[in-house]
Amino acid sequence: MSQASQETPMRDNRIHMPLFVISGGFIALFCIAALVNLDALSAAVDWGFNVSATYFGLYWQVLLLATFLIGLVLCVLPGGRAIMGGLSAPEFTTFQWGSMIMCTLLAGGGVFWAAGEPIAHFLYSPPLYGAEGGTQAAVNPAIAQSFMHWGFLAWAILGSLSTVMLMHYHYEKGLPLAPRTLLYPLFGERAIHGPIGLIADAASIIAVVAGTVGPIGFLGLQVSYGLSDLFGLPDSLVTQVLVIAALAVIYTVSAMTGLSKGIQILSKVNVILAAGLLIFVLLAGPTGFIFGSFFSGFGTYLANFFQMALYRGEVGIFGAPGWLGWWTVFFWGWFMGYGPLMAMFIARVSRGRSIRSIIIMLSVIAPIVTNFWFTIIGGTGISMELAEPGTISKAFEGFNLPAALLAITGNLPAGFVISILFLILTTIFVATTGDSMSYVISATMSREDNPPAALRVFWGIAMGIMAAILISVGSGGVSKLQSFIVVTAVPVSLILLPSLWDALRITLAKGKEN
Repeated sequence: MSQASQETPMRDNRIHMPLFVISGGFIALFCIAALVNLDALSAAVDWGFNVSATYFGLYWQVLLLATFLIGLVLCVLPGGRAIMGGLSAPEFTTFQWGSMIMCTLLAGGGVFWAAGEPIAHFLYSPPLYGAEGGTQAAVNPAIAQSFMHWGFLAWAILGSLSTVMLMHYHYEKGLPLAPRTLLYPLFGERAIHGPIGLIADAASIIAVVAGTVGPIGFLGLQVSYGLSDLFGLPDSLVTQVLVIAALAVIYTVSAMTGLSKGIQILSKVNVILAAGLLIFVLLAGPTGFIFGSFFSGFGTYLANFFQMALYRGEVGIFGAPGWLGWWTVFFWGWFMGYGPLMAMFIARVSRGRSIRSIIIMLSVIAPIVTNFWFTIIGGTGISMELAEPGTISKAFEGFNLPAALLAITGNLPAGFVISILFLILTTIFVATTGDSMSYVISATMSREDNPPAALRVFWGIAMGIMAAILISVGSGGVSKLQSFIVVTAVPVSLILLPSLWDALRITLAKGKEN
């Protein structure tokens, strides 16, 4: 391959302007449509959601399952020992590296869904199990279903195979560290220099912005609700926007300082605070119930792993999505949307590590830690609800995620202080995703591994403004964004497809080299 063919399309400019205009323009149009005619936007998004969930749901389920299983195969191949990234030793310590990875997916789920999803499945048992809601029989299914949505498959799609591809093609072959490179095995140079690559990059950026703006908007709603509940401050749009503005400042400043400073430091603080709260809830809460439900729930999860992963229920191959669409397919769409850019981020922070260590961290260690975190938060809520029905479910009525979290923390010893600390933790969690995604979005548009600070600032502020706009039109704005996430996952899921065979090919080739 010639040197010229290895250059990125951003060769003569620091910023890829066509990509910037397409992705930024699309997002701006979405916000304008929400302000001008939310009903029309809602109808279009609902139609797109139903089409995506109906015709792509089964493909996504197979894609995630295959990604996880193939990743496990790579771990046992001789090539799995190969060190990637062109460095003989890791750039970051194991704790720094693990912190930056753990804080990505947990930003959206560590607090929002950890409190809400287990209690939701406990009150309304998943159709695969059909247990009577609100009873002891519903505990294990509720925990197991939460594990399915935030466990092995969710983490594997964030970069177990695609990271191997990007590290090989970027650090060894000189191709761009960008989503377009994932299509190189299929389209060759056309993926790198043609419109195919431009579409792949733009689709990945739009999916990540949609997936990140959702947690930012929900954070504004959650912290505003918490400030009202704890301090009596007005739970108003002004409060919500101020919270989002403060968050945007935090993660934008962090993204400006780069991987080795702000992002790494924020992730480290996040993990330490999360670990402290985890230990407190574990000791002050229903310790026996937490451990018991974790192990029994994990057993249910493993015993029914393939049934849950491929569950279609009454949907069949094609049909109205129903429960499956609003739960499993939604989560799979959300996580896949993060896939290409998360793989870029993981590739950037994993230099000097082996294929095996990257996959084990992503597909095994991170999921188990996440599952235990969900059991501590959600399991505590279930235990409280079993002991005194209505303690959590009354606050949770109407699927009120912010109220569910505060109902759980408020019933713990020193509940007022713990509730405040959880709000701080939630803010830092979302900030870690905001800064890392601002960084990789900017890196996609730049020919440099360290993109221009001005570009990082732009995307950090843009996501904050988008979140503020969507909550300003009411809860419908953010909920439509959640549905839109599933729509944006359709093209991204096709971008991830070549990783199923190419990561295996790369690992087999590495084994022959040694």
